[in-house]
Amino acid sequence: MLLHVPEVLTKSQVATLRHALDTGSWIDGAATAGPLAAEAKRNAQFSTESPEYSALSQSIISALEQHPLFISAALPQRILPPMFNRYAGGDTYGNHVDNAVQTDRRDGERLRTDISVTVFLSEPEDYEGGELIIEDTYGSHEVKLPAGDAIIYPASSLHRVEPISAGERVASFLWVQSLVRDAWQRSMLFDLDMTLLKLRGKIGNTEEIVALTGHYNNLLRQWNS
Repeated sequence: MLLHVPEVLTKSQVATLRHALDTGSWIDGAATAGPLAAEAKRNAQFSTESPEYSALSQSIISALEQHPLFISAALPQRILPPMFNRYAGGDTYGNHVDNAVQTDRRDGERLRTDISVTVFLSEPEDYEGGELIIEDTYGSHEVKLPAGDAIIYPASSLHRVEPISAGERVASFLWVQSLVRDAWQRSMLFDLDMTLLKLRGKIGNTEEIVALTGHYNNLLRQWNS
């Protein structure tokens, strides 16, 4: 499922993050990629050794955990610490698929990456190029969102960042291990949850709505991996 999650961060929160990032320490993005990905990756990455990193990373997690649309779609079991990248002056990241397993730097635990997330920290008009292109069975999807908005998509998707021809693109990126491993099952649960919300708004918590909510929770129990 490919989903636009609007206003994860306010414009004020974006400005605060950008100020800290712009004055912090950046390293070569290829240094954190695997051997194959490093060949396709040309960008800068905010150093996880920077004293500001932990607080900045946690601010992204906190914002996502407070966004009901993200929670409904991702059903997060665990969110890996967000990182930050910057593209400028021809930087790009060619076609790649994210690693199936990542190590949580907080405790060394190895986690399955079910969902990839990008939170945009630059306005679309601030740069040319830099579109996130995500491939799925329905074709190619071009993503370039307002600062503070996020896109979530299966971590198994082939994707890339187009070359930057002007300006600068800054974003946060992260992975989620979901309570529901299967992407199709997560999508069905999300659709059911959104439908229930709309029905509650129209007719309230009727006996039928309560019963359907029970079915939603029982499916979540059944599919919880």
